[in-house]
Amino acid sequence: MRRVISVLLVCAAGVCAHAQESDSLLVIFWNLENFFDWRDQGTGESDCEFSSRGSRSWTKSRFYSKCNTISKSVFWLSDKYGKMPDAVGLCEIENKGVLKRLLSSTLLRKYDYDIIHFDSRDRRGIDVAILYRKSTFQLLSTSLKTPVYNGVEMSTRDMLHAQMRCIPYGDTLDFIVCHHPSKYGGSELSQGRRYSAMESLAELCDSIRSDKQIVMGDFNDIPSAEQFDIVAGKLENKAESFSIRGEGTIRYKGKWDMIDMFMVSPLLDRYSTMEIGYIPFLMIYDKSYPGEKPLRTYSGPKYLGGVSDHCPIILKILLPLKDFR
Repeated sequence: MRRVISVLLVCAAGVCAHAQESDSLLVIFWNLENFFDWRDQGTGESDCEFSSRGSRSWTKSRFYSKCNTISKSVFWLSDKYGKMPDAVGLCEIENKGVLKRLLSSTLLRKYDYDIIHFDSRDRRGIDVAILYRKSTFQLLSTSLKTPVYNGVEMSTRDMLHAQMRCIPYGDTLDFIVCHHPSKYGGSELSQGRRYSAMESLAELCDSIRSDKQIVMGDFNDIPSAEQFDIVAGKLENKAESFSIRGEGTIRYKGKWDMIDMFMVSPLLDRYSTMEIGYIPFLMIYDKSYPGEKPLRTYSGPKYLGGVSDHCPIILKILLPLKDFR
C-alpha cells in the first residue's frame, strides 16, 4: 500500500511540474554579435567588413553556419526548459533579412515565429529585434524610442517597444528591447550617453503606463552602475543578484560581467525567474585565464565559428497573471 501511495505521489509531482512548465512564458535575450549577411550593401563600415570581400572574409557559407548554430542553441535551450521560447529579444542585427534567413533556412521554420524589426540610425548599422510565436502572442502595437543626449537624438540603436496580448491567457505584456551605448570613445563620454539612454528608457516606461513590462537588452554596464538608479521603483533588475555573485554573460580578462539583463515591472518580479544560458557547445577554454568563455564567431581576424561573445539570458514568467494579484 505504501508503495502504491509513493508511486501516486511521484506521478502527481510530475504532473504538477509539467503543469507549472506549461503555464509559463519563456523569453530569451541574446546579443548575436555582428549578425550580418555576406553582402556589402553600402550601409556602413561594418557592412563592408562583414562581406565576402571584406576584411573578415564573411561568406555565405559562414553566415548560414552561424544561422544553424543559433538554431541549434535555441533547441538546446528548449530541451532544457521544456518548451520553445515564446519570445526572443535580439541585438546586433544588421537587418530584417538576416532574421528571415535564420527562420527559413533552419529547423526554426517548423515553428510559427514572426519578426519585429526596424532599421535604426546606428553608425555601425546594427539594430534590435524581437522574434515571437504567433500562437502565443497577438501583436497589438509597436513603437521606437531614440535615446537623447544633451537634447540631441543619438546615432545609436533605438529602443524597440512591442505590446502583445498573450493568446492563451489574455494578459497584455509590454516588451522593450535595448542596446545601450558602448564604452567606446572613453569612459566619461560613454557613461554620459548610457545615463541619458537610461533616462530615455524611464520616459518610455512611464509613457506605456503598464504594470506588465519586460525590459531586456545589452546595457553595456553592470547593475551597480549609477544610471540604473533612474529606473529604481519602476523596474526590478533580475540580473543584479548574478552580478553580486560574480556571474555574468560576457568574460573579459578572466572576469565575468553581467551586462545583459532582464528588468521587469514590480508585478512581474514576483512571478518571474532569470537564468544565464551557458550552452556547453558554445563555451571554449580560455587560454589566457582559468575557466571557459563564450565561443565567438571571430577572435580578431581569426574565424572561430561560434555565435557571440555574449551568453543568452532566459526569463520564465508564471501565467496567468490575473491569478496572482
